[in-house]
Formats: sequence, structure tokens, C-alpha cells
Amino acid sequence: MNLSKKKSGTVNQVMRKEQKHKGWNEIKTNDSWAIFKIMGEFVNGFEKMGTIGPCVSIFGSARTKEGDTYYELAVSIAKSIAEAGYGVITGGGPGIMEAGNKGAHLAGGTSVGLNIDLPFEQHDNPYIDFDKSLDFDYFFVRKVMFVKYSQGFVVMPGGFGTLDELFEAITLIQTNKIEKFPIILVGTSFWSGLMDWIENTMLKEKNISPHDLDLIKIVDTENEVVEIIDAFYKGHTLSPNF
Repeated sequence: MNLSKKKSGTVNQVMRKEQKHKGWNEIKTNDSWAIFKIMGEFVNGFEKMGTIGPCVSIFGSARTKEGDTYYELAVSIAKSIAEAGYGVITGGGPGIMEAGNKGAHLAGGTSVGLNIDLPFEQHDNPYIDFDKSLDFDYFFVRKVMFVKYSQGFVVMPGGFGTLDELFEAITLIQTNKIEKFPIILVGTSFWSGLMDWIENTMLKEKNISPHDLDLIKIVDTENEVVEIIDAFYKGHTLSPNF
């Protein structure tokens, strides 16, 4: 047999062996060691975020381009939030996240990025403060940081990830796992269909209570966003949510 073919066959056998499905015990062992990495992300996040001060999170699509109406509106909203004395937290990527960090940066405010590697977020944006950029491997750890350290959620048009953050916050407030904070949807034309479905289907089927609808506000301008946040904190204390 040709020596090169023999070596090739041996390599293929090794590769096939390595590609076999892991046994249940192997999976459990890997899960046990992953706990330490998860703990490390929590500790690093708590230590850094705990020193930043009151912030508002801005969510929205990573696919929204500069020049788009919602991109430019997100810049304006972030500037207004920063000028009102709050920092801005985003997911650290492009699109609406970049717009949020950009607005905070232009206003001279605190600009935080909670980065994660996703198909449409391959790099952090350039408007995050150099000492306030955090990297996460685990979505659920990142979500804890958003919820714990945000004094409000401003939700621009986005996709599944944006909806995930939105409904996570609503659920935690609805079930009294965290204190209430402002949840503001920006873009009546984008969000009205969802809100109609929530009211005319979910509420009609008694899957939610009428007062649950009060948790969400819909606006179209940066002034309305800041007015809602400021009005809320005239009667509530600024502090981490748990």
C-alpha cells in the first residue's frame, strides 16, 4: 500500500473517531467545568457595571444602517438620555447599538457596550468608552447585566433578539422578580401590530391582565423618551434592580 494513502486513511479514522457523539458522562463533565467560566463572566460583569452609575439600555436591530430613520432617531434619543444625566448601555454591536453608543459619545455621556459574538455582530462599535466594553460568551449572563443595571429599556425596531430582551424585562416586572422600570417602545408604526395582538388576543384570552399593558409605553420622539424616564424617577429611587 502507498505510504501516503496509509497515512491518509489513519488520519481519516482519527477524525471520524473524534467526530462521534459525546457520551452523556462526557457532556456532564464539560458542563461542570463550564460553571467556572460562567461565574467568571458574572463576577467581571458585576465588578465593572457596579461602578458605572445609572444607565438606560437601548435595544434594536444590528442590521439597521447609518442614515436609516431609526438609526438617526436612536442617536438623538441616546444624546437626550446622556444630556439628562443617564449613561447608555447597548449590546455593543453595529446598527441601533452603534447609534445608541454614538449618541451617548457625542453628548459626552457614559457609553457602555455589552458585546457578544453573533452572525451580524462580528465586532464592537467604535463609540463605546474604552473602559466600559465587556465581552460575553453567554447570552443569559449578558441579559442579567442589562436587567440589573438598567434604569429603563428603550426598544427600537429589531428582530428576535430585541423581542427577547423586551419580553424578558416585561416578564420579570410582571412576576415581581425585579422592581418596575420604564419600558419604552420607539416607533408606533413598527410596534402597533404587536401591541394590537397583545391586547386583542393575549388579553382577550385572559393570558395577561389589563394592568400588564401599563408596563409598556409607545412613543415616536426623543423628547417623549426622556419625559417618561424623568417622570418615573421623580417617584422612584435610582438603584440596581436586584
